Amino acid sequence: MKRLLPLLSLLLALSSEGRAQTAGSLPPPVPRGATGAPAPAATTPAPAAAAPTPSGQASPASPAAPRRPGSNPPRPASGSAAPSGAAPAARANPSTSSGRPANPPAGGAASSRPGQLRGSDGKGTQRRRAAAGAAAGAAAGAATAAPPAPSPAPAPAEPAPPPIGPVTNLPLPRFASLRAEEVNLRAGPGTRYPIEWTYQRRDLPVQIVREFELWRRIRDMEGTEGWVHQSNLTGRRNLVVTGEERVLRRRPEEAGSVVARLQPGVLGRIRLCATGEGWCEVQVGDLRGWLRRTDFFGTMPGEEVK
Repeated sequence: MKRLLPLLSLLLALSSEGRAQTAGSLPPPVPRGATGAPAPAATTPAPAAAAPTPSGQASPASPAAPRRPGSNPPRPASGSAAPSGAAPAARANPSTSSGRPANPPAGGAASSRPGQLRGSDGKGTQRRRAAAGAAAGAAAGAATAAPPAPSPAPAPAEPAPPPIGPVTNLPLPRFASLRAEEVNLRAGPGTRYPIEWTYQRRDLPVQIVREFELWRRIRDMEGTEGWVHQSNLTGRRNLVVTGEERVLRRRPEEAGSVVARLQPGVLGRIRLCATGEGWCEVQVGDLRGWLRRTDFFGTMPGEEVK
């Protein structure tokens, strides 16, 4: 029996070495009496070199110590070399053999390549950027499509008040009539200025356009202007028929009966002109009737005369 024990140990060592060469990383034999399947070993320990015995025979390697169920496989000592001709003891790293990590990194984020966004953070960033770009584009489109707000219409300008004469404080221009049978029209406001024209018609209506001391600049129905002394003017409101023959009517309408037909140049007196009305009540000699405002010279457009 004592001779058989070394032989059995040597056979077990040789058997273990052969299995390591063929199977690579197979687990060591489980001794009898152990229950449960042992965990797969990551590496196979190399057999120890046989020390010479006094008889010149190699001593058999001692079998591996039995492992307890659930215990981790033994790790090889650092610096130990694998036996010659044996296959690599360690399994290939899945991350190097397939190019994909065996387990995803913590947080569930997949590994990323250079220049790519990582996992859900990259997708969320892309979505936020896309949403921001869409919102900016919609805002720009709305600003472009929206028509400009219409500017408020300017308020109508109020008519400027008529200028006031510096001497009489009466509005300019205004109407008056010649008082005398002969009135000299001068080039300037004074007797030193030459006479340009002499009127020889009393009650002729004229328009006062300027004032200077005792002199008034007037304009007649033909547009002639000059200076006359204020003593030659009166405030009586008269008219002179202009244009062509005009019809004096009994009522202020075109269908009114005819009172008289007036020739251009006929003088008359204005009795009434309502504000903004086109007809005025006038008297020519002993005849009274209605004459259109546009048929004579003696009132401002729309002026009220009483």
